[in-house]
Amino acid sequence: MKKFEGLHYYDVKEFSTIKEMLELAVKEDGNKIAFKYKNNDEVIEVTYKEFEQDTINLGTALTNINMQKNHIAIIGENSYKWLTVYLSVLKSSGVIVPIDKDLPKDDIINLLNHSDSEVLFFSKKYDKYLEEFKEKAPKIKYFINLDEDEEKDNIFSYDKFIQIGKKLFDEGNKEYLSLTSNPNELKMLIYTSGTTGNSKGVMLSEHNLVNSVYYGLQVSTVFDTCLSVLPYHHTYEAVAGILVGLHHHSTICINDSFKAILKNLELYKPDYIYLVPAFVEVFYKRIWANAKKEHIDVALKVLMKLSNGLRKIGIDKRKTLFKSIHQAFGGKLRKIVVGGAPIRAELGTFFDTIGIDLINGYGITECSPLVSANMDNYNDCATVGIQLPCLDIKFDNITPEGEGEICVKGDVVMLGYYKNEELTNEVLIDGWFNTGDYGKINDKNQLLITGRKKNLIVLDNGKNVFSEEIENYILGIPYIQEVVVKGIKDERGIETGLLAEVFLSQEKIEELNITPTEDSIKKDISAVCTKLPIYKKVSKVIIRKEEFPKTTTNKIKR
Repeated sequence: MKKFEGLHYYDVKEFSTIKEMLELAVKEDGNKIAFKYKNNDEVIEVTYKEFEQDTINLGTALTNINMQKNHIAIIGENSYKWLTVYLSVLKSSGVIVPIDKDLPKDDIINLLNHSDSEVLFFSKKYDKYLEEFKEKAPKIKYFINLDEDEEKDNIFSYDKFIQIGKKLFDEGNKEYLSLTSNPNELKMLIYTSGTTGNSKGVMLSEHNLVNSVYYGLQVSTVFDTCLSVLPYHHTYEAVAGILVGLHHHSTICINDSFKAILKNLELYKPDYIYLVPAFVEVFYKRIWANAKKEHIDVALKVLMKLSNGLRKIGIDKRKTLFKSIHQAFGGKLRKIVVGGAPIRAELGTFFDTIGIDLINGYGITECSPLVSANMDNYNDCATVGIQLPCLDIKFDNITPEGEGEICVKGDVVMLGYYKNEELTNEVLIDGWFNTGDYGKINDKNQLLITGRKKNLIVLDNGKNVFSEEIENYILGIPYIQEVVVKGIKDERGIETGLLAEVFLSQEKIEELNITPTEDSIKKDISAVCTKLPIYKKVSKVIIRKEEFPKTTTNKIKR
């Protein structure tokens, strides 16, 4: 275990299985609220004891149809039922296969077949595809509808299915409770395409998941109440959000839609939330837009200077000085955990100034997903923080600028890609996982991510440029909503300069009463990039008429 001098790691209770993790929560906090969610206008509350029993009932029903050791897929919106399926399978001898709810129908069918799934839990949105699923995914033996009561053939209702399990358990069927699995074998099969390639089935073991939770909490703790926003079919929310929250015995409030986030912040009053940078950018820009609309933007800047001055002499008045902003977030928000993409350091400075910790981290699905995170008392948003104590990191193919490809070895690294030994051998070499991301460690032992290997631009003067670095500067221009920086190639195919392709925010353009042109945008880009060396300056601008195409995690497809 690697622990750097001067860093404070949190004490975390050890556990060896997901089943043990939930049993500990019930033993220590069984009557505490584990989940809150809305059913129409009513807020439903479920205790840890009740949640555990729901997983037992569901697991017993799966055991009754002899599916306790099989691959079980689930597709649908975030919901309490989704989470009961997730934990029931993690506690069984089987394998959970979360499927992206935003994939096209044919891609869903391909993943069902590739994953060898034999049970599919699905929300009513997918009713219309059932006949095709049955015809084109013949390995599926049972379909279980999360939302409807109608049953026929091998299509079950979740509500009736779990009641069967409850009845069997109450009558003495305890087979599910005795299920075990090898902690080093496949437990979660999760498909990821990233922004540049086809779907890959990442094989994660229970050992991987347990260590991601245990060591992740050592580096960055959570608190009492969370608003759970991000999709459950991604490891960021499913592991770093849900499993971490359960082991900490938090109350997890399930957000019912992206449009309802601000209302749900006020309703549930969380003290922490997991987000991707795009959400944080929206919050940041909305705060300033509202301040300008109400003619208090100058006053807000004055308050920020005053607050920072007071903190230098040991006086912290942020909750008071920025009370109206805190109220918009529910009044209790202490921490926003950010991952999934780089974040501008400016945002970290702003949220720190108003009294909300913005904790940036770095993860990748193949690492279950957490590699590093900033610590609450050692936070620098320009970095992605301190590596997990169970990991070793090295850098390969180091550039003249001192940046290399990040390679990770340790307890959270995946088993490999499902049914793809060739690709596994390309990225897993002697236990080291080659992430495809470039970065370096600073003098405070914090990891910095500089860009994706596939996005590296090598100029004709031999200089290496990561497009993400420049894009982060450009996103500081208020009216630029999206940007991709590329190399300009000459007739020989050699990159001789840089261009920025931008998509503009019409709302911001109207608010600022401006008419951006390629020349004016280039001047604005030059102004925000003054700190960069001359070879990183953008010489050409292209204005897009439409947003960039994106992955289901809202990352731009390059």
